[in-house]
Amino acid sequence: MFQHVTLMARWAAPAAALCLLAACSGNSSNESADAAADQAANTDTRRTVKPSGPKPDWAPSIMPEMQAVIEQLTSMSGPTPLTKMTAQEARKAPSPTDAVMALMQKNNMPMPPSGLDTMSREVAPGVKARIYMPKSGNGPFPVVVYYHGGGWVIANLDTYDPSVRGLAEQTGAVFVSVAYRQAPENKFPTAHNDSFAAYQWVLKNAASIKGDPQRVAVAGESAGGNLACAVSMMARDKKVQMPKHQLLVYPIAGYNLNTPSYQKFAQAKPLNKDLMAWFFDKYLRSPADGKSPMIDLVNADLKGLPPTTIITAEIDPLMSEGKMLSDNLLKAGGSVRYQNYEGVTHEFFGMAAVVPQAKEAQELAANELQAALGK
Repeated sequence: MFQHVTLMARWAAPAAALCLLAACSGNSSNESADAAADQAANTDTRRTVKPSGPKPDWAPSIMPEMQAVIEQLTSMSGPTPLTKMTAQEARKAPSPTDAVMALMQKNNMPMPPSGLDTMSREVAPGVKARIYMPKSGNGPFPVVVYYHGGGWVIANLDTYDPSVRGLAEQTGAVFVSVAYRQAPENKFPTAHNDSFAAYQWVLKNAASIKGDPQRVAVAGESAGGNLACAVSMMARDKKVQMPKHQLLVYPIAGYNLNTPSYQKFAQAKPLNKDLMAWFFDKYLRSPADGKSPMIDLVNADLKGLPPTTIITAEIDPLMSEGKMLSDNLLKAGGSVRYQNYEGVTHEFFGMAAVVPQAKEAQELAANELQAALGK
């Protein structure tokens, strides 16, 4: 799972592309997928990709570049939906990251050299993390603890490497990307407890990775956005040092599969209503866990949480609960920057190489993190 050429996760980058990237970077690190996401932050998006067919019925407002990614993903996927697979099978299926990499290769989009070094650390028993550090400068740098998506079931560090690398390059911060244990092998609250343990490790060991323990934030996408917010809640409740900021990108924030966006985008790709139900079934021990404040963020006690940036996508079943989380944080007295991006789907954030809205969203997120943490 921690090898950079792996395809053993649903959202891992193609092996050929990773080999190409590793050759470009010249980095011999254990986790040397060093250029696998530089394209996400730095590739010139003026070299656009274009869709080949009409807009899908479920997404009449989809932007052309986003549509091209979905078309590529569809062409790479077989006829069997993830919901008809085992978790182990689903982890091997093509991912949005695969689709972006394939589009880049088709369009001869360059992959620039990396400005980051990576290393692997065990941050809790059975929990590894990939640490991204600036190649230049001695620090101490601000630190962001990042949690990847995948419904607590699929995906791995490689899948979300483009998002992490894009943010790390733009913020100048050390990023600690956490490989929490996944379901169904490890049910709720394992991923949540692993995530909090990783956060505590960073507070205690920041200096060993050129980090400043007083300038630590949390961030995550989808299930990882849920984990990031839950970590802030756990820190508050356990009287542990609070994160300076939390970046939540289309977070899973509730257990209600009948919100307006669930109804409107029930058939969306790459995330739809049936797949979210499948994730919940794999991770939760019983439906009662869905009412836990760690899962049902929108109905949790949100008082005393850090300043928050929430990013959502229009064509996403999770859009309504992301907006509701923003509203409820404000009602609880919090500080929130909320931004919804039109014409894009779930998972768009790491696609800055080909999707202009992703580049805009990464810039917004990086600016918010810098404002909270400093450079």
